[in-house]
Amino acid sequence: MTQNVAPDLGWAPSACTLPTAEQPLRVAEFDALFAEAVQDVARPEHTRLRLELVFGPGNAARAAELTARENGCCSFFTFALTIADGSLALEVTVPPEHVEVLDALQERAAAAAVAGRPV
Repeated sequence: MTQNVAPDLGWAPSACTLPTAEQPLRVAEFDALFAEAVQDVARPEHTRLRLELVFGPGNAARAAELTARENGCCSFFTFALTIADGSLALEVTVPPEHVEVLDALQERAAAAAVAGRPV
């Protein structure tokens, strides 16, 4: 069964177990991370999204903490944070039945990253 994406939250799936009142706050946390830390957005596979983040321990800790909490309510996500050779990347993988959630997450990350860049 395909999960619907709640339109008012952008990418939060209807299957999310996070209390409804807390969902907009979580989305705002992701938006802030995207705007402040994402340098590049890539889609190496249909079910995998790669976000290149500004290298630094603060961004690594922030991404790790936020994705750990997200996995607690949306367990279908797989998050991998990679720190190597002076780079920091967050990969998000979903099963095929949740690819529309990944599509929406990609759109949101790309838009926030562009909006957060200095002019």
